[in-house]
Amino acid sequence: MNPSRISMTLLCTATFLAVVTGCQSGSDDEAAPADTVASTQPADVAPASQPAGDATVSDGMLDPGAASKEQLLALPGMSAAAADALIGARPFDNMIAVDGVLAKHMSEPERAAVYARLWKPLDLNSAKGEEILLIPGVGDKMKHEFEEYRPYRGIEQFRREMGKYVDKAEVARLERYVTIR
Repeated sequence: MNPSRISMTLLCTATFLAVVTGCQSGSDDEAAPADTVASTQPADVAPASQPAGDATVSDGMLDPGAASKEQLLALPGMSAAAADALIGARPFDNMIAVDGVLAKHMSEPERAAVYARLWKPLDLNSAKGEEILLIPGVGDKMKHEFEEYRPYRGIEQFRREMGKYVDKAEVARLERYVTIR
């Protein structure tokens, strides 16, 4: 993995954790334990301001094509201009399109922090490598592993194959970003 990408990933993770910790002060909920650096982005953390509804894809992830401006502004580093641009560019075919909009308003580490909560699940069988690399914490090696086992027949196959390289907590985190069509 590229050393600058590792540094950016660590910076994004630390920023994300600082924001989540600040938002959760006084909360009785505990974040899921993590065994790896990439797993420090808990799958069960959702901002208190997030209302239930169509904007939530799964596991508390917001759909970039349906999230309200209020929901977008609750994300770390999201400015009003970025939220407006995202809303104005809808609908999105994939995360490459989302990233193209947000790249005009946010740095790569800021976008990585946002993608921990805002994501359009990518199809494991057809996603381009460029889109897979947008998943926070995924580098060239994991991108290769995602692509190597195509075609995926079911999510269990994904869990089994990725489980050869990362622990169960990380597989569960990665699963939040994918679908099989």
